[in-house]
Amino acid sequence: MTTHQTAYRALPPTAAAVDPGPEAEDFRHEFRAWLSEHAPPELRGVGWPAPPGSPHTEALRDWGKVLCDAGYMCVSWPREYGGRGLSPVEVAIMNEEFDRAGVPRVTRGRAETTVGPAVIAHGTEEQKAYFLPRIISGEHVYCQGFSEPGAGSDLAGLRTSGVVEGDELVITGQKVWTSGYYESTMMFCLVRTDPDAPKHAGISYVLLPVAENGPGTGVEFRPIRQLTGRSGFAETFLDGARVPLFNVIGGLHQGWRVTVTTLGHERGNRATIAHVAYARDFWALVEEVRARGLAGDPAVREKLAWAWTQIETMRFSGLHLLAALAAGQDPTTRAENGSVTKIRWSEYARGFGELALDLLGPEALTAGGAGEDGLGYWQEQFLSSRSGTIWGGTAEVQRNIIAERVLGLPKESRGMGR
Repeated sequence: MTTHQTAYRALPPTAAAVDPGPEAEDFRHEFRAWLSEHAPPELRGVGWPAPPGSPHTEALRDWGKVLCDAGYMCVSWPREYGGRGLSPVEVAIMNEEFDRAGVPRVTRGRAETTVGPAVIAHGTEEQKAYFLPRIISGEHVYCQGFSEPGAGSDLAGLRTSGVVEGDELVITGQKVWTSGYYESTMMFCLVRTDPDAPKHAGISYVLLPVAENGPGTGVEFRPIRQLTGRSGFAETFLDGARVPLFNVIGGLHQGWRVTVTTLGHERGNRATIAHVAYARDFWALVEEVRARGLAGDPAVREKLAWAWTQIETMRFSGLHLLAALAAGQDPTTRAENGSVTKIRWSEYARGFGELALDLLGPEALTAGGAGEDGLGYWQEQFLSSRSGTIWGGTAEVQRNIIAERVLGLPKESRGMGR
């Protein structure tokens, strides 16, 4: 199987659909000049985040420190909290310039895009002063403790409990699909602190230290082996884990409104950049097709045209969101943005994975690549894409959200006699 090399093509500039204004263009020139001087050539074509066991982990960590020292970390946060106060359009420009240079934009992941905004919006000044600098520096690396075995898409149905003892919260329960657990020092976690309150009340949003984990620590991760052979997820068992009440964001029993902020940023942020990685993989597959002498096959060209159309649809949807943001609107909390985006990229990823293996033919059925368990790049992409329509809210749930909250259709009957 041909060794995968990421093919970089500069994305069409944001200005083609959104006028960023002179200040944003000044930022483009400033950042392009800085990036051309500092971009590490050894990371060209390397993806972010790095999978478990990646040989580029140290180089990516060093590159993150360079970005942090230069003030290019958590750039959308307000300046008073350590960010640069960049607008969404300027962040999109920054992403374009990383793509143009062919090097990854190392970020603080969920800590930057979901935890930080939640702390900024709902935390006390003391909490902001403590948690935000540690996110920027990379001292605190977060994993997510939302989903439970009995509460996946129905997030408010969680049963993990938190009991107040003095100035601490004692947490007991189970979480699942904890991604990035292997490098995390903290978990942003939902626990039920008032079992007698209505379903969406009585929940608290807690920042739980997890650097010390294993039997007897109160926090134990049990890796879940995936189809690809990797263990990027884990089950999390909480058995009397203790955390200071200081780490409860938004106040006891007030966690659902903090969660809404977190989820809004999580899906809104992805909407403007979802197409970038898919465009890279598309051009890499085009090179694979050319190497196999299939570029002139009309059936193959038709399939590739389908893929590029989907990527462009994602790109223009992101630009539509940016235009709304540039006009002072806040569409990130609207279901038609988060839910439509989630359906679009997750279903495209599955279709593209199937397309890639179809183009490889019988070779796709045999191992022999450089990945774990001998998988090649396209085999790993195919297998990892299968879960995309499940995690983060299933495609079925997202369609119900669009139907009920956007289109105003009657709620689906969920009884036995429908």
